[in-house]
Amino acid sequence: MNYEVKVDVSPIYELLSSFMVYISKKWIRNLDIGPEWIGEVSGKLPPEVTSALGPAAAWPFDDYDVLYAWAIHRANGDTVRAFLDCLHETPAEVLYQAASPYLPSLTVKEAERIRDSYTPLLELWYEHYFKHEEPAIIPLIEEDAEEKRMLLTKMEPQSLVEYASGGLVVEDVPGLETIVLFPTVHNRPINAYCFYRKMMLIQYPVDVPEEQEDEPPTCLLRMTHALADPKRLRLLRYAAEKPRSLDDMMRDLNQTQELLKHHLMILRVAGLLRIHLGSFNTEKFSIRPDGAAELQMFLESYIRL
Repeated sequence: MNYEVKVDVSPIYELLSSFMVYISKKWIRNLDIGPEWIGEVSGKLPPEVTSALGPAAAWPFDDYDVLYAWAIHRANGDTVRAFLDCLHETPAEVLYQAASPYLPSLTVKEAERIRDSYTPLLELWYEHYFKHEEPAIIPLIEEDAEEKRMLLTKMEPQSLVEYASGGLVVEDVPGLETIVLFPTVHNRPINAYCFYRKMMLIQYPVDVPEEQEDEPPTCLLRMTHALADPKRLRLLRYAAEKPRSLDDMMRDLNQTQELLKHHLMILRVAGLLRIHLGSFNTEKFSIRPDGAAELQMFLESYIRL
């Protein structure tokens, strides 16, 4: 393990995460907020805002890598307003220089396009949606980040990454020097990651307090849903033998890539799988032993054994 781990926290990350989920609808069926969140938010936005945001769905998804790189290297503090003002006022050449060490293929022209295209939309998103959610989110992410920073003084960096992300194992990746961890609410329960040159960004989910104490906790429902399908149980048994790649699974289990990805995502968000990241951004999957222990703990806690 040749990398260092840093824990960062800012509502800027949450602004970008919520905007990305709304625009791209990526993973929406696997997120706790669910597809209905898209409709609820759209119903509250003025029609002209919805129309302005719409075209961004067709823009390159890799644009978000650049936006997150700018968030990591924010120079004007942690507030969303300062970040948006900085994007407005900073020349494209300077923004390019901030991101290009981590994204070598980025050009000044691309940096300018991303700044000019996204900044007004992020301002609309902030004014009409995010600033109303921000007061409730900031205490959650700040408290969680403080906990992870404290744990970083007591745990090995690789162990903290796996603990925070619920199963992401970053092994020796050539050239990787720094992992930046940051907590997010909108993306729960998914952990998303982005490889940069010499750096990796991982957003990990923060569970919010349950509103109804008599209802089964969301984490327990994720697990019981994941285990309700015999195909997923067989997949877990197969992954328990040793870390397996998607190609291994397609060959040995005789299932399509699309179906396997569907089952793997459900098992992953339930905290039942470890994802091993190695060289060349390759993924392998193995069973997460802590997941079985957590299932028993959550079940006994809910039914009050």
